[in-house]
Amino acid sequence: MNIIIPMAGRGTRLRPHTLTVPKPLIPIAGKPIVQRLVEDIVEVCNDKVENIGFVIGDFGKDVEQKLLKIADGLGAKGHIYHQEEALGTAHAILCAEELLKGNVIIAFADTLFRADFTLDSSKDGIIWVQKVDDPKAFGVVKYNEDGIITDFVEKPQEFVSDLAIIGIYYMKDGEFLRKELQYLIDNDIRDKGEYQITNALENMKAKGSKFVPGTVDEWLDCGNKDVTVNTNMRYLDFIKDKKLIADSAKISNSTIIEPVYIGENAVIENSVVGPHVSVGNNTKVNRSIIDTSLIQDDTEITGLNATNSMIGNYVQYDGRAEDLSIGDYTVIK
Repeated sequence: MNIIIPMAGRGTRLRPHTLTVPKPLIPIAGKPIVQRLVEDIVEVCNDKVENIGFVIGDFGKDVEQKLLKIADGLGAKGHIYHQEEALGTAHAILCAEELLKGNVIIAFADTLFRADFTLDSSKDGIIWVQKVDDPKAFGVVKYNEDGIITDFVEKPQEFVSDLAIIGIYYMKDGEFLRKELQYLIDNDIRDKGEYQITNALENMKAKGSKFVPGTVDEWLDCGNKDVTVNTNMRYLDFIKDKKLIADSAKISNSTIIEPVYIGENAVIENSVVGPHVSVGNNTKVNRSIIDTSLIQDDTEITGLNATNSMIGNYVQYDGRAEDLSIGDYTVIK
């Protein structure tokens, strides 16, 4: 089994946090989004994952090394591929064309999921979907009484279906997908200005592939500050029975209302933290009341009364607020 993770987007809706850190490396309950995504996929696979390919933009060598380390930690070989220009989902996947062989899972790194299933690798393909209130912003599918997908429609402006494709796909024949993706590029076949995987899937379906929808218990977005904080909250609920407070963390004269993640060498003093708060490595929190928030590494917080907040790395904050979105290296006094 190979896994391809397209993640070259700039994450503009999550600024200022993505000005210095690619969105897939934003931590959720102490681990980068992309690491949680890959771990969850590996957990549902029947087959051993041999290769994990990350399709990235110009993120720098440090980011590349972090991604390779994530793959290594899962017993797979990591690969880095570059997408120089954002030309659509089909183009992004094709950047990792050498991994498009045999069984392949493709998962876009701006989404997380929770599900209770084991991947059925005997299917020609599985496209995971979730019902949404407004399908206009998504690719959607229709399926027949036999549970076989009959139509893929990209961002329908008229109602076609409310089953949105969440960005996770399984393909039994990676070579077949590669050929159809290449066909789109070679013939400049675009949908709404971009090369879309749904067009390749339509062509595969017309040539005999039978795709089925897969469902997840919960689809978690990380598109902007509010939904990322919510995803952090939900993930803490999912893993609340695991050890979430590092042994090296120092907590004094404080109340911790679980679930709360507290990273290595963090210091919590004279504060109330939780529920649903993540505090990063080496971060210090003093004289503060914080709930439902995400605070990253190497930050110093004093006198903060906050909820629904997201605070980046190397921030120095001394003040008072209730709803924050503060990027890296900010100083507020």
